[in-house]
Amino acid sequence: MYKIRVGLGSCGIAAGGLAVYDKLTEETKGMDVEIYPTGCVGMCYKEPLVDITGEDGRTVTYGSVKPNMIGEIVKSHIIEGKPLLKWAVKDSSGECKTDNYQDKQVKIVLRNCGVINPEDIRDYIDAGGYAAIRKALSMDPYEIIEQIKESGLRGRGGAGFPTWLKWKNTREAPGTPKYIICNADEGDPGAFMDRSVLEGDPHAVLEGMMIAGYTIGAEQGIIYARAEYPIAIKRLKTAIKQAQEKGYLGDNLFGTNFSFNIKIRQGAGAFVCGEETALIESLEGKRGMPRLKPPYPAYSGYRRKPTVINNVETLANVSWIINNGGDKYASYGTEKSKGTKVFALTGKIKRGGLVEVPMGMTLREVIYDIGGGIKKDKEFKAVQLGGPSGGCIPESLLDTTVDYESLTKTGAIVGSGGMVVMDKDTCMVDTARFFMDFIVKESCGKCTQCRLGTRRMLDVLERICAGDGQEGDIELLEGLAHMVQDTALCGLGQTAPNPILTTIRYFRDEYEAHIKEKKCPGGRCKQLIHFSIDPDKCVGCGLCARKCTSHAISGEPKKTYHIDPDKCTKCHTCYDVCNFDAVVIS
Repeated sequence: MYKIRVGLGSCGIAAGGLAVYDKLTEETKGMDVEIYPTGCVGMCYKEPLVDITGEDGRTVTYGSVKPNMIGEIVKSHIIEGKPLLKWAVKDSSGECKTDNYQDKQVKIVLRNCGVINPEDIRDYIDAGGYAAIRKALSMDPYEIIEQIKESGLRGRGGAGFPTWLKWKNTREAPGTPKYIICNADEGDPGAFMDRSVLEGDPHAVLEGMMIAGYTIGAEQGIIYARAEYPIAIKRLKTAIKQAQEKGYLGDNLFGTNFSFNIKIRQGAGAFVCGEETALIESLEGKRGMPRLKPPYPAYSGYRRKPTVINNVETLANVSWIINNGGDKYASYGTEKSKGTKVFALTGKIKRGGLVEVPMGMTLREVIYDIGGGIKKDKEFKAVQLGGPSGGCIPESLLDTTVDYESLTKTGAIVGSGGMVVMDKDTCMVDTARFFMDFIVKESCGKCTQCRLGTRRMLDVLERICAGDGQEGDIELLEGLAHMVQDTALCGLGQTAPNPILTTIRYFRDEYEAHIKEKKCPGGRCKQLIHFSIDPDKCVGCGLCARKCTSHAISGEPKKTYHIDPDKCTKCHTCYDVCNFDAVVIS
């Protein structure tokens, strides 16, 4: 019997995976095959993906599959037994040279994503699922804490706080009941790590919560997920229901006196609710705004009771650590940053998707060896790490290792795991403006420093991008940034100036060009740029004219085309589609 997996994470569905799934079902009707959905294996750039596994165990993965390819794949691979290697991106037999995207990765968090059916608990159990909670229930809670301590696992939500210490403090804090909360409120632009884990392996998160609950003495778990993740929430609900039916959630689990239940709460998508105390306020039905600390949630959290808050990725590591030992997990990574980290690799990258790499790998390896380098082989300019609270790292620092300490020294942070790659056609001033605009819109407004300080910084950036920058603006931005950094109430406000500080630190010349020369080196600020066509490079193909929605380009085939500056909206479409570099931005 053939087993066929179709990637139906958000990326797979967006790329047309449902139509591929339906076509496969139609074409294999009556055949000895099993077709089932799976989550994202990380190769988002090749979705929709289809895996076909034969009785001999050989698995061939087809990428960029379209419904009109299914008939040929089924005929050759399933009926005739000959894999169609011209469309293969992976082949477990090694018969053909395929994509090396996975070669340098180490899958712990993503071990089941793209492999099991996330909507069938039996698949998770067959992959070793729920063995860790059985093992944990035979251990003393402090033995578990010691294993987590030995592993070196730090919170993967951004702050990097030692997980074992958070659990220990909560266990020893007076007061009952206690709570374990899974923070699934992933709000960074360009980040989709937690979403993919929830869509591809929801039971791993549930099991991690169960182990955490037993360790700290909690009987109630809460998953706080943003409502913009409908597929993740649907699969979480299915997983919880199946676990309850199996007796894996509820009273007296696995014949012990430990009882544990999990419920889901949906958030409206406020970025600030990624901050743990703001998340708690939202759970309690209040406006999501950070609390003053101390007391910390470990002592006074949800309903003012001891509470542990871990994000999705942190919890997805837990069962693997219990099954394999803290020392095995600690064998990956660096001295102070152990294990692996999941990153969402996006932007101007050839192979965008989800990657899981051991801590200590360099940014250059992630971007070039795994990501394949920059689209169209353009010049690399920067990589933005850590979301709106992160920073932009230049080419000169690409050999920086991916760990908490090294990235912090650059002015960026690991954050939750967003990694946005930018090429030479990126304006770093406009990039800082984009992230500051996001922060201003998402600021809860509780503290004056963040509410007004970020707004003032955005005003200055918008003025610079519009060509109205003044001498002293750079120093004004630095002063405002340090003020907000030093005085904002919560971690989100304190790190909000990072994009400004790092772009000034590494790309000061671009700020000066905007202010002094009234030019945008990245060619993005509309008031500072002009589009024209180089007659020596234009071949008269007319593609730019056909794609121009403002009808600003005129000319005749096989002759030089021209751009009317009065009609040009500076949308960059002509620049992006020209295959001869004939469109010039000045």
